Amino acid sequence: MGWAVVGAGVSEHLVQAALFDWAQRAAVTYPELELLFAIPNGGHRHLSVAKKLKKEGVRAGVPDIFLPVARSPYHGLFIEMKFKKNGPTKGQRLWLTNLSIQGYCCTLQRDWEEASQFIVSYLKGEL
Repeated sequence: MGWAVVGAGVSEHLVQAALFDWAQRAAVTYPELELLFAIPNGGHRHLSVAKKLKKEGVRAGVPDIFLPVARSPYHGLFIEMKFKKNGPTKGQRLWLTNLSIQGYCCTLQRDWEEASQFIVSYLKGEL
């Protein structure tokens, strides 16, 4: 499959917010974390806003988080965050698989602590 499912969380928003809070503090040790960013593709929006974003290139299924830092053999790290037992949609699975094929490390995470450990392992070149 090319990507991993890990952990169990409280809510997708809270888990992701906690991960970015950790990343801000951990950037002292891992300065590459300054490049970590969220891709706000999800969420409920007014129809006119959704149409505008689609025209601007927003794509359904794109993972939630990207770390544009290469670590051999990968070009960068994509993370999809999920809540409880929710799994990725067909479109999300397709994006994760296709990004893996293109040489990116891709993972699905449910817990910010396990996600942070995964990121550190990635940055250390341990994956």
